[in-house]
Amino acid sequence: MSTELLRKIIHIDMDAFFAAVEQRDFPQYRNKPLIVGGLPNSRGVVATCSYEARAFGIHSVMPSSKAYRLCPSAIFVKPRFAVYRAVSEQIREIFREYTDLVEPASLDEAYLDVTTVQDFQQSATLIAQDITQKIKQRTQLTASAGISYNKFLAKIASDINKPNGFYTITPEQGPTFIKQLPIGKFHGIGRATEKKMHALGIHTGKELTMLSKEQLQSHFGKTGLHYFHIANNQDNRPVRPHRLTKSVGVEQTFSKDISDPILIEQTINRLFLAAFAKLQTKELTAMTVTIKVKYENFEQITRSKTILDRITDPSLGPYIIAELTKKTAISQRKVRLLGVTFSSLESTITSPRPKQLDLFQLN
Repeated sequence: MSTELLRKIIHIDMDAFFAAVEQRDFPQYRNKPLIVGGLPNSRGVVATCSYEARAFGIHSVMPSSKAYRLCPSAIFVKPRFAVYRAVSEQIREIFREYTDLVEPASLDEAYLDVTTVQDFQQSATLIAQDITQKIKQRTQLTASAGISYNKFLAKIASDINKPNGFYTITPEQGPTFIKQLPIGKFHGIGRATEKKMHALGIHTGKELTMLSKEQLQSHFGKTGLHYFHIANNQDNRPVRPHRLTKSVGVEQTFSKDISDPILIEQTINRLFLAAFAKLQTKELTAMTVTIKVKYENFEQITRSKTILDRITDPSLGPYIIAELTKKTAISQRKVRLLGVTFSSLESTITSPRPKQLDLFQLN
């Protein structure tokens, strides 16, 4: 890679952000398994959870009812997004003390380009350490940092020593790091794609480089080109302070095809809530909902609905989903993948604040 293209990128990721804020504000929640999201007797989902809850195998987007079965002693609380936004803005003010090149990825994470910062011996690692210390001092919350020369590696690095840690991947280390990286650790490769990669004999970044662009695109479509680039140490994406997100979605691939129409509709409603949660985290609202259905023969269809106003109330989900599923064959055919995507997006800063009372919980 040409040194002219090398950047100094920091990825800051708050540790269990929503849960950490709740534990900070309410001492009775500290050192206990805490789940932020839907209540256990609802059809809601987990927005995030404390590290004490993660020890039981609980994770975000999991149905709250399942989280309760895994840990009946867990404390369930509804999200307070107004509070999370305020804390997030505090943290972004800290970022802007170092650089104007800040790209928020969500309320709890951001990329910073510190290539031209002259302080701290021009060391991105020292800058990242100072940022996380300042976050701790001002908010009593911990953050993890990843430091590298591109966004992909910085994002991966921030996960390595979580929580309250940091990791640096230098330009000299990058190519070897990518080759040795298990394919499931690649950002953007979920369990279903990981399983498909394994079936193709791809278990590490090195094995991923053995496939050509054409081969990867034939197996994975447009994202195959992205996999090719990151595996071959080609990520020149800049940090964009005003990056526009075009869509936000969640999907699930099943290990066995499902055919029960009730289960299918329940799953789509859960995915709707999970996607809505991502909208909230990214400070966005939407006007269009799209469901994706892939049948057992790999035929894929999408059905969309656009409403005249912003979707600010998640309790609309069942009505929208019911209308869209009528236009599919889920009552006659087996399904292998389901997805829900929001588009026609707008920032909540300029549109009405989403209602929070029933977020993650549809009764």
